[in-house]
Amino acid sequence: MKLPALMLALFVALAIAVAGCGGSSDDSSSDSTGSSSGSTTSSDSTESESVSVDTSKKPKVTVPTGISPKKFAYQDIVEGTGAAAKSGDKVTVQYVGVGYDTEKEFDSSWSRNEPFSFNLGGGEVIQGWDRGVEGMKVGGRRELLIPGNLAYGAAGSPPKIGPNETLIFVIDLLEVE
Repeated sequence: MKLPALMLALFVALAIAVAGCGGSSDDSSSDSTGSSSGSTTSSDSTESESVSVDTSKKPKVTVPTGISPKKFAYQDIVEGTGAAAKSGDKVTVQYVGVGYDTEKEFDSSWSRNEPFSFNLGGGEVIQGWDRGVEGMKVGGRRELLIPGNLAYGAAGSPPKIGPNETLIFVIDLLEVE
């Protein structure tokens, strides 16, 4: 399902801000396993190839102004060339998380110089991560736009993440086991 025009424009602005282009989206009402039936992905390889992204460095996440998106979406900033992550795999990632509304970084494995590992699809992370990391290839960098219902919900994660806050993550997939 395509994002409404305003949300698509916001997401494109966000993607450009972190040196990405193209996009994908789908309805945020998937089952709890993180699978996403009916998702669409598009990419403009011509523009992607012209952008040089150094995945050895912490990405800068810029949040656009406007209404907080309520639909899950992701953007491949760099498409990896290694193994694709699938449910049941143990994956290792580097990430930066920013609150859409607060525009503040609330967590980063880069800041701790410590990659994070988890079992994909095992419910060890928020649903938006299980859903957004699946299909990534090792060496890739992906931006996730995760609405509150696929993140920390009504409870949030005080004090840094508010109730139903939409989150933006830029995730680098380092390893798939």
